[in-house]
Amino acid sequence: MRLLSLNVGLPRQVRFQGELVTTGIFKKPVQGSVRLRKLNLEGDKQADLKVHGGVDKAVYAYAGEHYDYWRQELPDMSLPWGMFGENFTTEGMFEESVNIGDQFKVGTANLIATQPRMPCYKLGVKFGSMDMIKRFLASGLTGVYFKVMKEGELEQGDEIKLIKKAENSVTVKDIVRIYTIDKDDIQTIERAIKIKDLPNGWRYHFIKQLGQVGKK
Repeated sequence: MRLLSLNVGLPRQVRFQGELVTTGIFKKPVQGSVRLRKLNLEGDKQADLKVHGGVDKAVYAYAGEHYDYWRQELPDMSLPWGMFGENFTTEGMFEESVNIGDQFKVGTANLIATQPRMPCYKLGVKFGSMDMIKRFLASGLTGVYFKVMKEGELEQGDEIKLIKKAENSVTVKDIVRIYTIDKDDIQTIERAIKIKDLPNGWRYHFIKQLGQVGKK
């Protein structure tokens, strides 16, 4: 696994459907060494901290291989690295192979996989269509959010090394699946809520979901 592109961007105002929207989703590739801190990369910020950013969403990674799918889906649109608002465009890292709690080393920084990305309306703003939110979620190609265990320096081309595999066997793809499709998969939900690196928002949602399954 490696880092194909390192992308950063500061919040900006854009006009969408007659309104001004402030968003940090516009990222561009950068060259050279970049410092990764607890909350974000140097030169990168999130606009709405209620739903973006924070310790559990410090870094967003998206597989470069997913771009092939979107080039088929969106043939008339230019799709440069960073188009999905990702900080890391990766090679060889997929939602079905990353467990929540997996630990990675990139450059001199260490990270923990915490959750999938759930699209908000800012993705629609970026692509010029609110339909993109539904299409993104339906694709299952959500990408992965990371928490920073150890700050460090990294750059494009760095190897992404798995340093510890979480034993829960609940993948990022599993989280999306039990959230959207298999809401009655009690076994996976029960495993998920025990994962210490799963953010509390997800944990509370799945606990509530379990209660609803039990009432059926």
